[in-house]
Parts: sequence; C-alpha cells; structure tokens
Amino acid sequence: MPLLDVSEIFLDPDFVDSTLVCHRQLQVPDDDNFVANAQQTIPFAGIVTVDRSMQAKRMAAGQNINGAILIVTQFRLTEGKPGYDADIVTYQGANYRVTLIDPYTAYGAGLVQAHCELMDYVDGQ
Repeated sequence: MPLLDVSEIFLDPDFVDSTLVCHRQLQVPDDDNFVANAQQTIPFAGIVTVDRSMQAKRMAAGQNINGAILIVTQFRLTEGKPGYDADIVTYQGANYRVTLIDPYTAYGAGLVQAHCELMDYVDGQ
C-alpha cells in the first residue's frame, strides 16, 4: 500500500484542472412512466491524464475516432446508478462519458479515478 497522500496536490494549480464540468443526468419518470433525463451542470476540479490516445479506425463504412481520459478527483462522479444515467464530463471542449469509477483512496481520502470515453469528436479536440 502506498504511503504517499496526494490529496494536497488537488490544491496546487500546477496539477489540477478547475475547468471541468459534470453534466449529471437525473432520470425522471413522467406520468406514463417514460423516463427523461433532467440535466444538472456542476463545475468541479480534478487531474486529467490520457487513458487511451485518440485513434482513427478506418472501415469500409467510414471512419470512427475514439479516445479516453482518466480523471482523478474527490468529486463523486458516477458511471450510472439507479435514478441516474452516466455523468458526462466536458474537458477542453469535448464531451466524455464516465464508464468506470475506481476507488483511489490508497493515495488520499475520497479520491476516485474515473475512466471517461470520448463521445463526440470535434475537429482538433
């Protein structure tokens, strides 16, 4: 088990990105029990690194561009749970869907590592 507590790094502007935005999708059923997402927009901070670099897959039907990022944060992101769809995170103009949350508490209290998949490729993002 690591002995290093990195939670203080989250206050250091050399590491933390404070421009992240979480779009939380609360699933609200209507009178006919059809579910619609009600979105909350929540700014948060975290450390962002590359999980999987941008890749262009060329196929006969066209091209698919994908990639993924890792976000280490104390903010409680979700990959989906009862009543909520997966969070969508905006980072540098691109939207990423949270697909997996790993506990990162060995490195500091309350830390989680979120794996986020690119949703929509925007030229240059």
